[in-house]
Amino acid sequence: LADGRLVLTASGGPLAGAAPKWAYFHPFEGGVIDHAAPQSGERGPQGLTVTVAAGRGLTSNGLKGPISGVLSTDLGAWEITAEPGAALTGVTSDGAIGDGEGAQTAAAATALPDFALPDFIKAALFALLGGLILNLMPCVFPILAMKAASLSRAAHQPVEARRDGLAFLAGVLATFLVLAGALLALRAGGQALGWGFQLQSPGVVAALALLMLAVALNLSGVFHIGAGLQGAGHGPLSRLPGVAGAFFTGVLAVVVAAPCTAPFMAFALGAALFMPWPMALAVFLMLGLGLALPYVLISLNPRLLARLPKPGPWMETLRNLLAFPMYGAALWLAWVYGRQTADALALLFGAGLMLALALWLYGRAQAAPGKGRAAGVGALLALIAALGLGVLAGKAPAASPNHAADVHLPSQAWSEQAVQTALAEGRPVLVNFTADWCVTCKVNESMSLSSARTAQALEQANAVYLVGDWTRRDDAITAELQRHGRSGVPLYLVYAPGRSEPRILPQLLTEGVVIDALKDAAD
Repeated sequence: LADGRLVLTASGGPLAGAAPKWAYFHPFEGGVIDHAAPQSGERGPQGLTVTVAAGRGLTSNGLKGPISGVLSTDLGAWEITAEPGAALTGVTSDGAIGDGEGAQTAAAATALPDFALPDFIKAALFALLGGLILNLMPCVFPILAMKAASLSRAAHQPVEARRDGLAFLAGVLATFLVLAGALLALRAGGQALGWGFQLQSPGVVAALALLMLAVALNLSGVFHIGAGLQGAGHGPLSRLPGVAGAFFTGVLAVVVAAPCTAPFMAFALGAALFMPWPMALAVFLMLGLGLALPYVLISLNPRLLARLPKPGPWMETLRNLLAFPMYGAALWLAWVYGRQTADALALLFGAGLMLALALWLYGRAQAAPGKGRAAGVGALLALIAALGLGVLAGKAPAASPNHAADVHLPSQAWSEQAVQTALAEGRPVLVNFTADWCVTCKVNESMSLSSARTAQALEQANAVYLVGDWTRRDDAITAELQRHGRSGVPLYLVYAPGRSEPRILPQLLTEGVVIDALKDAAD
């Protein structure tokens, strides 16, 4: 650190003998560098040098210890820890490597013309198909429960059904637009993010778990929004289960669908992240259209609606039954939160308990209008306690980043160095990029990556199994996903010694696909 400039040198490993065109350093901590300032670099026979403008924190406090972050280049990205000291040798004299962020922007600008109209149409159609298939993925099942309850309520009221269907579509499209806009804006600002990025935040996961619990309690009849199913159409709040309720269901469908990646989605979203932003937003909206389309078509078709049973007491039974998928979703999100944080699950459970008490007391007050003042005050106090515990849960410290995701085969944590080391030893490599909140990932791991036959195939191929855990944000994994044209997990790669590029396996795995890929890599 000198004259307000931080000089970082890296050598050896995959950098030795490499010729990167650009490099950019992303520190994990804030205040280390000035992100608005350009970065410059120089390469040498053993590595490279990156010079960056020091941030306010580093300028005021000085360089007091190692700096960790992700070193991104056009050849790959690596998580590094730079120790204070003299510059390494062999990292200069072979020429400049551009100004990092500027080189990436120029490369992106150069690539924009490659997205011709046929490529955009292909990505949009794939997004539509992916959205349709997304309705069959396990993480969307709780939302299907809510949509079934809504359809049963409005089945024999065509005008209301059409209104709810269009409101649901509006909720889905608006939420996809907000998420896509936030994702594209953050990426333009230098953040390494991908599809499902919101679920990498324990605070968001905790909030969703509490929201799912509240929805489940509503479906169980603990409290009501509006006049309930039997009294729909009466009272000042009775419209909320209609347009507002359908819109809210659409919002929730998109948020909960984030952990799932359906077939065709990977190509569409991966391509969208490198398109001009109008095209990218259009691809995301096509994905939303595919997700909402089945429900909208049913709501707009009187003949299909007429086949549903007429309203009656059975609707309240169905409503109560459909609460259980929502309870299951709340429990699953609580499990994900427990995996993301260090011993903070009790805070979330406490917040859930206080929220349930608040909503139960609120339901008691609803049942006795004019006589439930004490219950209303108790509900308010319990809600305040739930919010306080929820805020503490959202600020809980992260779990140790050294653990790999919960998989059943013996594995090692993924890194580019681990891949190159195994290949140098002549061993094939199976890489599993996963996350605890990714339902598709967990289904694949339990069905295809944990069997005795898969373990035997790994042993016979003398293969190394590496797991990249994306449960919480990891810029190195994000960069690797993008390098293979993906915006999120799951991603499965099989490297073979002597081959320059890995084989990309399907997102929905079978045992046979994994075994065949390992055999091919070992030959």
